[in-house]
Amino acid sequence: MTRVLVVDDEPQIVRALVINLKARKYEVDAAADGAAALQLAAARHPDVIVLDLGLPDMDGVDVIKGLRGWSRVPILVLSARHSSDEKVEALDAGADDYVTKPFGMDELLARLRAAVRRAEPATGGGSEDDAVVDAGDFTVDLAAKKVHRGDRDVRLTPTEWHLLEVLVRNTGRLVSQKQLLQEVWGPSYGTETNYLRVYMAQLRRKLEADPSHPAHFITEPGMGYRFER
Repeated sequence: MTRVLVVDDEPQIVRALVINLKARKYEVDAAADGAAALQLAAARHPDVIVLDLGLPDMDGVDVIKGLRGWSRVPILVLSARHSSDEKVEALDAGADDYVTKPFGMDELLARLRAAVRRAEPATGGGSEDDAVVDAGDFTVDLAAKKVHRGDRDVRLTPTEWHLLEVLVRNTGRLVSQKQLLQEVWGPSYGTETNYLRVYMAQLRRKLEADPSHPAHFITEPGMGYRFER
């Protein structure tokens, strides 16, 4: 069963989420503050976390940063903060998606399912010939879902990996913003271009020799992105 950690200090929201998730056969843990969330995440190893940013003891962004220090678990932010800057801050810290309050339960559950799917190991796939892509500065092992730069593994979140994988499998070809959003986040996405800006910046920071002058992750302004070896 998929285990969900719900982090929110509003009891009515926690109750609604717990009831709806358990009805769909999820296992659910709940925390009302950031410290409890971090402890539960370490103890229970959830498959996905639903996290409110407005917690009583610390900002949710700090919880995300704390989790990303050791975990790649998908994080779905649930918050009353609506501004683009605040969404980008949460995504930049390592969140995988962002839902604003008030929210529709069906939409939240669909986004949660999508986050879990992105974190699942790939089954099947390409031939052995295309399993490892050498970009010079780094190598991408598509079969093992690993990236090596120099003599070390590069740690990517599930969303970062999925974005990288789509681009690498289309090496040399322009992938439109809409296609990337729909392949990585799901079919209901198409306009959340700030997600792409944030995650492309993260991939460049982790993999490019000079992130400010990328050689591999190329932006085609207003259109999309292209991966070059």
